Amino acid sequence: MQDLTFTTLIAVFEEIFGRGLFWIMVAAAVLVTVAYLHVLIRDRAVSWRKFLWAQVAMPFGAIAAVLFVQVMTSSGFRDIGGPIDVIVLLAVAAIGAVGAAILVYTVQSLLRGGAAKP
Repeated sequence: MQDLTFTTLIAVFEEIFGRGLFWIMVAAAVLVTVAYLHVLIRDRAVSWRKFLWAQVAMPFGAIAAVLFVQVMTSSGFRDIGGPIDVIVLLAVAAIGAVGAAILVYTVQSLLRGGAAKP
């Protein structure tokens, strides 16, 4: 692999997760992002209570993302071989944490309504 292109990354992710699961995950990410943008535009204010609960969900999202990738790649923690593996694992955890926070905040806002007025 000489060049790292966008199509190469898509091919790698399709190989890791399977074509169907990968595109389902992409569609879910787009759907949650659109819903989050809708909530931000609709509310025009941040509900700090919902934001707090979203932050509480972050460690669970990080752990779930790391475990999901470990299962999908058929590897374990003892297969970590060097610094780049640790960096990738931390990046997966960070993405899972942020994704969980956005998901929790969005679901709360859609189910409970807009931001609380002071």
